[in-house]
Amino acid sequence: MNFSPRRLALTLAAPVLAVLVAFVVTSLVLIAVGDPVALVWETLLSQPRPRTMVNIINSGITYYIAALAVAVGFKMKLFNIGVDGQYRIATFAAALVAGHGWLPGPLNIVLALLVAMLVGGLWAGIAGWLKVTRGVSEVISTIMLNAISGGLVAWGLRSWGQRAEGSNTRSTQEIPASSQLEGLPLVPDAANRVYTLLVLAVVLGVLYWFIVNRTRFGFDVRATGESETAAVASGVKVPRMVLTAMVVSGALAGLIGMPGFFGADHAYGMNFQSGVGFIGIGVALLGRNHPVGIAFAALLWSWLEKASDGLQLRADVSPALVFIIQGVILLAVVIAYEVVHRIEQRMEQRQVARQLDAGVTTEGASA
Repeated sequence: MNFSPRRLALTLAAPVLAVLVAFVVTSLVLIAVGDPVALVWETLLSQPRPRTMVNIINSGITYYIAALAVAVGFKMKLFNIGVDGQYRIATFAAALVAGHGWLPGPLNIVLALLVAMLVGGLWAGIAGWLKVTRGVSEVISTIMLNAISGGLVAWGLRSWGQRAEGSNTRSTQEIPASSQLEGLPLVPDAANRVYTLLVLAVVLGVLYWFIVNRTRFGFDVRATGESETAAVASGVKVPRMVLTAMVVSGALAGLIGMPGFFGADHAYGMNFQSGVGFIGIGVALLGRNHPVGIAFAALLWSWLEKASDGLQLRADVSPALVFIIQGVILLAVVIAYEVVHRIEQRMEQRQVARQLDAGVTTEGASA
């Protein structure tokens, strides 16, 4: 594939435009309510402390894997809203298995990762099967499965979880010390460490790019997403591809909680982070379903969250302002993508027209 500066510029235009629109709209909101605009942006754009930087990277790792899970569905024009439920039930199942420590050290980690992928894939496969066999929208089925998974995990914690002395919360058994990952000292002067399973996120990003862009399966996924009719005409079995894409998306969703589980929590409890799947939707949209774009989007999203901690202290502004910024970015990016897509179509049409005109002129001269 030849490098095209124009295509690169168009690819970058939408997310950059979305961020600029969010900056302008948020500034107008601050002016309207009488908050200090300059101080707010100075607080948000100030260099984070080493500990905060590690927290930004760690949250970004989680959001990155969540966005990859969503992006697999997006490639097929499937809207997998159930990533949050798939991640929750898969992490719980992996925590139960890892807590028993049936295998030593690293093997216990590998076993837990496989269990998380299996459970996440099976849970997402329910929605895929309903869509293929009964025509049920994956949006409806995955929303319902989110609620069911939450109830199942709560029941599982009550049945098999342990209650710490003096606490009302329950959690799974803590994993053995040999399976706990200390982290990577990537940020100088930071007391905490980056999750070791950053390596897993990088590997997943590379595999995602390779499979989507360099394999027959990836071609079938993209072809089905662009046009089911054309895919069927080219021999693609669409129902099987829909089911497979949902299972793969769920398997990736199952890995969302693994970096934090092995790197910090070491057990699954009622205080486990929720809503990550929905954040993954926003990050995937902002990153245009490209592994590199998703990485920048995940870090941006995480940075906004962590930088908001100082808003109330330094600028006397509610940290909820970040929700406005994130929401505007999502709205703006959808609009920007459509605008850029139409511009790209017009440019391609003009280029084809010029090539046709040139061909006609050449034939006339030859005659």
